[in-house]
Amino acid sequence: MGQIKIINYTSKPITFIGKIAGVCYGSNTEKDNLNYKRGLRNIKDNHGRTFEFVDVVMVLDGYSARVIRELYTHIQGTSRLQASTRYIDYSDKFEYYTPETLKNNEVYHKTMNHIQDAYQELLNSGYKKEDLGNLLPLGLNTKMVLKINLRAILHMAEVRMCSRAYVEYQELMKDMQKALSEIDEEWLELSKMMKPRCAICTEKENCEL
Repeated sequence: MGQIKIINYTSKPITFIGKIAGVCYGSNTEKDNLNYKRGLRNIKDNHGRTFEFVDVVMVLDGYSARVIRELYTHIQGTSRLQASTRYIDYSDKFEYYTPETLKNNEVYHKTMNHIQDAYQELLNSGYKKEDLGNLLPLGLNTKMVLKINLRAILHMAEVRMCSRAYVEYQELMKDMQKALSEIDEEWLELSKMMKPRCAICTEKENCEL
């Protein structure tokens, strides 16, 4: 099971949105209560550009390389660093993601164990980790540092919290929502905005909810 740890973030994000918007409006930005109200108004009016100034940095740990690869398709508003298969030694029985449908599948687990044994054998024979990284499966659990702004988070939620999204990605987004909600009261309010775009769904094969 993956977990998300917040390591840096914009404090009082709604208030901050109101403050930077106030600069554009020529408003009084010295009082936090006014900034907060202005921030709420900007959010209600969906002034997305102001969302881009609210950042969070988090460590995603224990999610598969496959779902992280999917995450990499979200380009705008994100910066990423991922655990290296070139430098890290994965011979010590690496962890891997198991879909619920394969939880008790012997062939699946045997295959993963075989890969681990082959990696260990070749490493012991003197082959380089950077070359043996080609053996590692997409199901390998990995770790990454993600820097992402609020606008990108909300867009990611729209498409990845959908019931048709890859199941592990849905789980990741729920974990992200929970982690953000625990930062402070304002992040809690913003986390409630994370939801799929059901009302304006453009998927050809939608869930028909």
